[in-house]
Amino acid sequence: MRVLIPSALHAYTGGAWVEAQGASVAEVLADLERQFPGIRFRMVDEQQRIRRHIRLFHDGEMLFELAAPLRPDGELHIVQALSGG
Repeated sequence: MRVLIPSALHAYTGGAWVEAQGASVAEVLADLERQFPGIRFRMVDEQQRIRRHIRLFHDGEMLFELAAPLRPDGELHIVQALSGG
């Protein structure tokens, strides 16, 4: 499936779009980690939860759990929230 990577993580992937395999969010993130070591930790915390500043969308639907199923023909958009003062 096509995965859109936020610009803050392009240092890992070298670009905005990558391909990854998996039937769930956890599997896709594991495949991304295999291809781009260190990237998963930027999205998933030590308690195995999606970090607060990361949002995941699969075909327009926001996902909240690593176990969420994904269709292989869809697109996963990883969005990083911005904050500041």
